[in-house]
Amino acid sequence: MTNLTAQQIRSNAKAFREHVKPSERDASFDYCFNYFQRFREEGRLNELKAPGQVQESCIQLGFYLASWGMYRGRAYLLQKSAKILEPIIGLIADQPPSFWEIDVHSYSPENIQRLLDFKREIVSLREHKGASDTLVTKIMLGVFGNVPAFDTYFSKGFGYPKFEKVSLERVADFYRDNTQIIDEYRSVTRTIDFNTGQETPRLYTRAKIVDMVFFIEGEKVGG
Repeated sequence: MTNLTAQQIRSNAKAFREHVKPSERDASFDYCFNYFQRFREEGRLNELKAPGQVQESCIQLGFYLASWGMYRGRAYLLQKSAKILEPIIGLIADQPPSFWEIDVHSYSPENIQRLLDFKREIVSLREHKGASDTLVTKIMLGVFGNVPAFDTYFSKGFGYPKFEKVSLERVADFYRDNTQIIDEYRSVTRTIDFNTGQETPRLYTRAKIVDMVFFIEGEKVGG
């Protein structure tokens, strides 16, 4: 499923982006990503978990996850408050700057292992032992932008349902085969600002563009 034409890639990315409007749920990614990236850019990562800031950090992450379907059905988060995300915020704040810089263009074996190690850190938390690949990757996409979200539609479109070494290698292969197209689209795709509803200077990551492309492809496959 990863062999898409240039036209399909452009068309899918455009189709996803058309849903990203200030009051629509897809924009929840933009607001969450903007929040966490601002602390990274300003060198204030430790403040994310500080007593005076951690509640907002949990709420920012939690609302994005709710918008993106992680508080429904039998999901364990549905029975919890935003407080349960506090240990995850701690992990996020403790990641070194180099981890925040990982994107699909830098999926070296070492960096792929670092991404998988972060997954293991989350599921090793007592409160999150039941965390699915979908939840983990949605957190990583919304905060770092370093992996696609391995949810139902992405997995159907991409053809690999699990967040593991081989699937990340396939993401890297797809990017290498389509670098010019993805980078070209990324260069004009910026997040939306919550207050103004206008675009910010902050670009989507390459992993986010890949996520968009295969989410739409999965919608087609899933009917």
